[in-house]
Amino acid sequence: MKNTLLSRLALAAVAVAAAAAVQAQSTPVRTERNISLDLANQIAAATVAACLANGHNVAAAVVDRAGQLRALQRADNAGPHTLSSAQAKAYTSASAKASTLVMLENAQKNPAAANLVYMPGFLLLGGGVPIRVGNEVIGAVGVGGAPGGHLDEQCAVAALDKVKDLLK
Repeated sequence: MKNTLLSRLALAAVAVAAAAAVQAQSTPVRTERNISLDLANQIAAATVAACLANGHNVAAAVVDRAGQLRALQRADNAGPHTLSSAQAKAYTSASAKASTLVMLENAQKNPAAANLVYMPGFLLLGGGVPIRVGNEVIGAVGVGGAPGGHLDEQCAVAALDKVKDLLK
């Protein structure tokens, strides 16, 4: 009888836990972290400065977790095309939660992934880097204008390194 009572209590505890898990999954309101305007501006400015220090005139775009533009800065001598490429790289990175350089490399190796170039707004060139707090992507930075996507990405990574203490 004692074992039966313990079995029933154990089953009841499992049922309560399962019900709580289902309820937690169907919570109608979610809390998400996102990038602030101030931080977006800091990252954009640090990105442009990092590229300028290496002699590259670029534009830097910072988007929020949904890919919406938060900050956009262009060096004085950066071409007009750098604005749209920076924003597209940031959007692509935020959407995929991955570096656009890694995405480009994967698309070159995998024919199915190559179709990503046909997605509206996506730009598979190096220079888009997700902005993370822990494992959570809260936005992305995109850079356009350096003579190579790997150089654009280096500027973005340098900028994120400058603000890493704010990304906790």
